[in-house]
Amino acid sequence: MNRHVLVTGAARGIGEAVARAFHAAGDDLTLVDARAEDLDAVASELEAVATVQDLADPDGTERMIVAADERRPIDVLVNAAGIYPTTPFATLDAATFERVQRINVTAPLTATLALARRATAAGRRPCVVNITSGAALRARPGALPYSTSKAALEMVTRASALELGPAGIRVNAVSPGYVKVDSPVSRVSDEYEQAVSPNPLGVIGRPEEIAKAVLWLADPEQTGWITGHILRVDGGASTGAHTLPLSWTGTAS
Repeated sequence: MNRHVLVTGAARGIGEAVARAFHAAGDDLTLVDARAEDLDAVASELEAVATVQDLADPDGTERMIVAADERRPIDVLVNAAGIYPTTPFATLDAATFERVQRINVTAPLTATLALARRATAAGRRPCVVNITSGAALRARPGALPYSTSKAALEMVTRASALELGPAGIRVNAVSPGYVKVDSPVSRVSDEYEQAVSPNPLGVIGRPEEIAKAVLWLADPEQTGWITGHILRVDGGASTGAHTLPLSWTGTAS
């Protein structure tokens, strides 16, 4: 399609898979991450522009959007960057909580605002796809900052869609279930993986499957009338408690 697509968190994991999917579709890419070495490797392979940026800095996030949009107007913004430190509740402090919110919530909002202001002034209609998580719907030990951030990002998605709808700017989100990624900032133990991975399909997700969903939501020909939607791509994990036994084995009378 040869759109200009900006992807945050593009150095590894879901963000990298999203970047590769848009590249395969023929799009022009600006890739953003805080990890310069990994980002440069991906950007070089995909012939993309690499922007090293700490998304905890809201001014830097806005400058990132402005610079990319000046190079070429942005057609699609994918907010895939996110952090999820495991922090036991008793040791949680305000600084840890606030940094997760800055990167996982404030950065996507700031980027969306910056893009929307420029696009609206120019009469353009880009779209935004946020990456949330099944953690938005259910808490787990040690993940209070992360779960809170993803629940907030889902409301940011809906509220942004409402506010930007009159300008023709669509904002949606993909909510992955457990996806196995090769990333130094998203390691999980074998015990955790075994506990979290069951879903009705019995299959652990792959980043490429999330990327396909993002690509679909960004296609105005297929999803031009969809906005404010949270697409759950999770093997059915959000449908209910699949691993619970039958509550009663008697015969109804």
